[in-house]
Amino acid sequence: MLITGAGRGLGAEGALALAQAGAEAVLLSRTWDELDQVVKRVSDAGGRARAIVCDVTKPEQVRSAFAGLDRLDILLNNAGMNIPEPFLDVSEPHLDDMIALNVRAAFLVSQAAVRKMLQDPDRRKHGGSIIHVTSQMGRVGAERRTVYCMTKHAIEGLTKAMAVELAPENIRVNAIAPTFLETPMTASFFADPEFRDWVLSRIPLGRIGRMDEVTGAIVFLASPAASLITGTSLAVDGGWTAR
Repeated sequence: MLITGAGRGLGAEGALALAQAGAEAVLLSRTWDELDQVVKRVSDAGGRARAIVCDVTKPEQVRSAFAGLDRLDILLNNAGMNIPEPFLDVSEPHLDDMIALNVRAAFLVSQAAVRKMLQDPDRRKHGGSIIHVTSQMGRVGAERRTVYCMTKHAIEGLTKAMAVELAPENIRVNAIAPTFLETPMTASFFADPEFRDWVLSRIPLGRIGRMDEVTGAIVFLASPAASLITGTSLAVDGGWTAR
């Protein structure tokens, strides 16, 4: 199993949950100190993990990371970013950075993962699972999130197209689309009471999501329990997109 953006937030928690379910985790992130802490958490919980420092926006680093793997069964394609700002204020550097990480890097990581999976002579017997982390914003629109919505809609489409093409190889491709969670990326957003109230007003269940509610869905999609599920996006959004 390989996880991108594994140094913090959902990537770190997903690594822990999958490792506790029995997977050997390979953790990718740009920051060694964060990766080292996640490896220790996995080890303390009785799991197995190792870390590779990798900037997934650098294709040569991605190729190097995957070249060092003996085998790959599961990819959690999690690395991403968001810079909330009004549509007319979006700068070209912000636009380029978000597309580079949220779309281009996700695509290239997926390619590298599938190439590694196809090297396994027993692949069609045990299969493979790719899980893209998208967002509820990959299904709807929102103010100050035009670029983020655009990139996440792109990955929702990529999920479906990959699933259709890779089904004959017994490689399943799905997405997880969470609502707002308490993560390092969202902490500064929720410091604004007005923003927090707006979020809560949009979630029918009336609360912000918990990490374990999303990692449980990740473990499910990675497991044999989801062996007939491919090309879908599982909303873990408290009902946000049901309105």
